[in-house]
Amino acid sequence: MAESDQEKTEQATPKRQRESREKGQVVSSKEISSAFALFGAICAFYTAGPWMVHRMTGVMYRYLGDLNSVYVNEDSILTLLLNIMSDYVLIAFPVMLAGLILGIAATVAQVGFTFSPDVLMPDFSKFNPVQGMGKFFSFRSLVEVFKSLIKIFVLGWLAYRLIKGETQGLSLLIQMDVRDIWVFVGRVSLKICLYAFLAMIIIAGTDYFYQWWQFQKEHRMTKQEVKEETRQTEGDPKIKARIRSIQIEMARRRMMAAVPLSTVIITNPTHLAVALQYESKKMKAPKVVAKGAGYIAEKIKEIAKTHHIPIVENKPLARVLFKSVRMGASIPLELYKSVAEILAYVYRLKGRR
Repeated sequence: MAESDQEKTEQATPKRQRESREKGQVVSSKEISSAFALFGAICAFYTAGPWMVHRMTGVMYRYLGDLNSVYVNEDSILTLLLNIMSDYVLIAFPVMLAGLILGIAATVAQVGFTFSPDVLMPDFSKFNPVQGMGKFFSFRSLVEVFKSLIKIFVLGWLAYRLIKGETQGLSLLIQMDVRDIWVFVGRVSLKICLYAFLAMIIIAGTDYFYQWWQFQKEHRMTKQEVKEETRQTEGDPKIKARIRSIQIEMARRRMMAAVPLSTVIITNPTHLAVALQYESKKMKAPKVVAKGAGYIAEKIKEIAKTHHIPIVENKPLARVLFKSVRMGASIPLELYKSVAEILAYVYRLKGRR
């Protein structure tokens, strides 16, 4: 079956996720950045609110109070508009700066510090009108449109309900001083922004979960792709198995070569065989130089018979040595007595004290 016909049922491997990250493909939600940018603006507005009201009141007094004395022509109107714009940009600067900082921080918290040169490279396929129309009517685009409609509806409904609750105060604005008007507008705006932030948090959480699900779905792999990647990173499994079998065979030969040097063979008697070597002048305790089960145990016993090495049957000791003592290691302290009795027996057989 062709690879394109296989279903992508496997989760993306760490290597595939790394490659996607290098290409700038990461899980992120713009709604989270927008929500935290709004939160930063709210905090700045709440902190710098009195200063902003004071500055806006001063701007209105300065420009509207002297409006009768202003000579109106094309140059003066342009200068007036530029002055008003610069004043209000300065007033809104703390709010914009706080929103920018928290928006960037939220983006970095989602994806970390990543730099992908591939994103900066020109992709001329994006200028293909056929592909462009396909993306426009894709499922992802429909989801984005639906999400935007939900945001407009929810935020619009919240603003409407909050402003409707302040209708009694709106009728009194005509009797208020300029400063009181700005205080009222700021209070209502702050309340709208706060409720909008709470709604945005819910929308952002839902959107992030969707983006994660969509990312995992798009980066799934076929079983053949997983096998190919494993072969590239770890080597061909057949070659690895062959190398492992050669290593096992070489270790087995070294073990069999050590059997003629052993002092005694302890058996199960049919299933297990453990070869012990002990030289009192060189070793503090006997050590296991060979061990095996089944066919290996029979080979150990054959070699032992060929070289006239004593074979002693001791089922409990053979099982303990086979399971708990690794190759080339000395026997543990708790087995000294049992092994010493067997060695004494072997030395008596050899006519040695």
